[in-house]
Amino acid sequence: MAEDPYRVLGVSPDATDAEIKRAYRKLARQYHPDRNPGDAAAEERFKAIQAAYEAVGTAEARRENDQRGRMEEMFGGGGFQGNPVGGGFGGVDLGDIISQFMGGRGTSTPGFDFRFSQGFGGRQTQQPKSEPAEPSRGADIEAGLDVSLEQASGGTQVKFSHRRLKRCDKCKGSSFGTSKRCAPCNGTGVQTKGSTLAVKVPPNASHGQLLRLKGMGHEHPQGEPGDLLITLRLDAEEGRRWEDGRLVQEVPIPITTLLLGGKVRISTPVGKRVQIDVPEGTRVGDRRRLQGHGHSGGPLDIEFTLAEPDKLTKSQRDALESLRDSGL
Repeated sequence: MAEDPYRVLGVSPDATDAEIKRAYRKLARQYHPDRNPGDAAAEERFKAIQAAYEAVGTAEARRENDQRGRMEEMFGGGGFQGNPVGGGFGGVDLGDIISQFMGGRGTSTPGFDFRFSQGFGGRQTQQPKSEPAEPSRGADIEAGLDVSLEQASGGTQVKFSHRRLKRCDKCKGSSFGTSKRCAPCNGTGVQTKGSTLAVKVPPNASHGQLLRLKGMGHEHPQGEPGDLLITLRLDAEEGRRWEDGRLVQEVPIPITTLLLGGKVRISTPVGKRVQIDVPEGTRVGDRRRLQGHGHSGGPLDIEFTLAEPDKLTKSQRDALESLRDSGL
C-alpha cells in the first residue's frame, strides 16, 4: 500500500494547497541528492516526497487522491481497482464505478441496479426487480476550498468548480437499471458534467468549517440529488499552521537568545507587531499562547524554533570554536 502523501509531506489532510506546496519545497531542499551526496536514505526519502507531491500537489490530483481514498474506505480497502469482483457486486468492474466518480465514462452491466452506498445511495447489493425499491438519493460530494485569513475574517464569495454526475440529457435517467444503451450515459442514466457556482464564505469563518450546498452533489437517475459538502481551509501563510483548530506560528530564535534569554518581535496574522520575552534556557519547541492575536481574535500559539544562519562569518565561527573548546 502506498504511503499516505499527507503523512509523507508532514501536513494534515485539511492543509491548504499553499501549505502543501510550502511543505514540499522545504522537504525537497532538505533531502535533495545534491545536498546529500552518496546518502541512499536521503535519496529514498526524496523520491517519496516527490511521489507524495505528485499525488496531492495540484488541486485536480488532490481531488482524485482524496476521492480514491474515500472509495477504498467504502469498499473495504484495496483489491478492487480495475478487478472484477464477484458475489454481492455481480461481477461488476468496480474500476468502472470509480471511473464514474473520477470523471471517466466507465461501463454498466445490463439489468444491474447500481444502489451502492456512496454512488447513488443504498446497499452494496444487487436487488431483484421484484423487491420494492429503496428511496434513492445521489451521493454527497466532499471537497475543500482554500481561502485566505483575510477573506475568512471579512467574508467573501468565491467561484468553485467541480465535476459531478448529472441526469442524462437524453434519457432523463430512464435507462438506469435496464438494458438500454443510451449513448450519452451508456445506460447508467447519468453523465459526468462540470459545474461552477459561487460559494459564500461567512464572516469570521473558521478553519475546517463545513458549508453544505443542498442539491449540488451527485444526481441520482431516478431520485433526489446529494449535497456538496465544502470544508473551508484557511491558509495560515508562511511560518504558520493549524493544529486542532489552533493557529501556531513558528518564531525562529538565535541559539544565543535561546540560551541566554532576550526579546523578539513578531508580526501577528492581523499585521500587528508584538514583542515577546524569551526566557533564559528556552528550548526549541517551547510555546507561548497569546490571547486575542490569532484569527478573528482567537488565540495564537507561538512556537520557538532555532534560527539557522545560511553562512557563518569568521567572527561567528571563531566564537563557536571557542565555545566548543570550553565544553559548550
